[in-house]
Amino acid sequence: MRALVLAFPFSLALAAPAFAQTQPEQPIGVAGPEDVEKVKQVFVYGEDPCPPSEGDEIVVCARMPDGDRYRIPKELRTDPNSPAVQSWANRARAIEYVGASGAESCSPTGAMGFTGCFTQIARAAREEREKMLGAGTWADAVAKAREERLGNLDAESAQIEAEVKAQEEAERLRAERAAQQQGPTVTP
Repeated sequence: MRALVLAFPFSLALAAPAFAQTQPEQPIGVAGPEDVEKVKQVFVYGEDPCPPSEGDEIVVCARMPDGDRYRIPKELRTDPNSPAVQSWANRARAIEYVGASGAESCSPTGAMGFTGCFTQIARAAREEREKMLGAGTWADAVAKAREERLGNLDAESAQIEAEVKAQEEAERLRAERAAQQQGPTVTP
C-alpha cells in the first residue's frame, strides 16, 4: 500500500512535462469552396403560400395537409425499433434466434439440444437428394444406375466375346499350320 502511495505522485511527476510542452501551431485552414447556391427547404401546410426567395437563394416548398400543421413529424412519432416498422427480413432473423438453444437446436448448451442435430442432418440429406435426384426417389436412381451398368456390361461382354473367339480361331489356325508342317503322324 505504501509503495502505491509513493508511486502515484511519481507517475504524476513523469507526466507533467508532457502537459507542459507546447503544441505545434495549427495552420489556419483555407476556407472551403463558397456556396454559390443556397437551397432552403420549407414545409407549408394547407393553402399557405410558399415564402419568396431572397437574392440567390432557392426555396423548395413541400406542401403538407393542413391537419398535420401541429402534429409531431411522422419520423419522430414512431419508434424505429417497433416490430410494426421493421422489415420482414429483420423479423424473420429475430424469430430464428428465438429457438437457437434448447430442444431441437443441435447445441451443446441447454437441455435436449442434441435432438436438433438429427433434424439438421436429415434436412441436409433431403436437400442433397433433391439437388441430386430432382423429384425422383432413391429407387429411381438405383434403377437408372443399374440400366446404365447393364447397358455397358452387355456392350463390354460382346466385345470381349468377339476378342476371345478371334483368339480361339487364330489358335486353331496356328495349330492346323503346325500340324501340316510336321507332316502326317504315324501311330504304331
